[in-house]
Amino acid sequence: MKNKENLKKAGEEKGGKPKSKLRENIEAIVIAVILALFIRAFIVQAFKIPSGSMEPTLLVGDHILVNKFIYGVKIPVTNTTIIPVSEPERGDIIVFEYPLDEDKDFIKRVVGIPGDVVEVKDKKVYVNGRLFNDFRIKHSGNEILPESKSSRDNFGPVTVPENCYFVMGDNRDDSYDSRFWGFVKESAVKGEAFIIYWSWDSDEFGVRWHRIGDVLQ
Repeated sequence: MKNKENLKKAGEEKGGKPKSKLRENIEAIVIAVILALFIRAFIVQAFKIPSGSMEPTLLVGDHILVNKFIYGVKIPVTNTTIIPVSEPERGDIIVFEYPLDEDKDFIKRVVGIPGDVVEVKDKKVYVNGRLFNDFRIKHSGNEILPESKSSRDNFGPVTVPENCYFVMGDNRDDSYDSRFWGFVKESAVKGEAFIIYWSWDSDEFGVRWHRIGDVLQ
């Protein structure tokens, strides 16, 4: 009996006391939180669409996932890219820090990349002198505003600087974008929106089931 008790005591001294259930649960929660923060910071992040500037592609109440890894791994806070992967291309839907208030996130479509010359004439967008056709856009009206009144329908031409992007909303007549506040810096880009994982229609108070799982183009 004494030998068994001595062996048990020696085992406890060598391996330590068994972990309590509370400690195991706390450790599991801490690991889960760390993994969630890592995924959110470097791989995928969820966003909710608050306005209609990207209609009809994105509606108010759409919840989307954004691929943060596709444009490279960035150091949080400084937004310095340490592992480059790819760069935004024309047509990509990107989420970025609003240049005039970095605490806000905006979502728009890339129209011009570094070196491009962008111009808007009577609502039509031209990139490097060629009409930028896009079946995904919409206009809410036919009125064309002169450049002296607004840069909405007539703007430019401007050349996109290095490490910057010219972005516009798909809802061209109701989008506050590069036509009004300028370019998006590469360091401000958070990632590319790629799928709708949930969609809630507050007006109808119901789920838009047909939109869930839609891959964004």
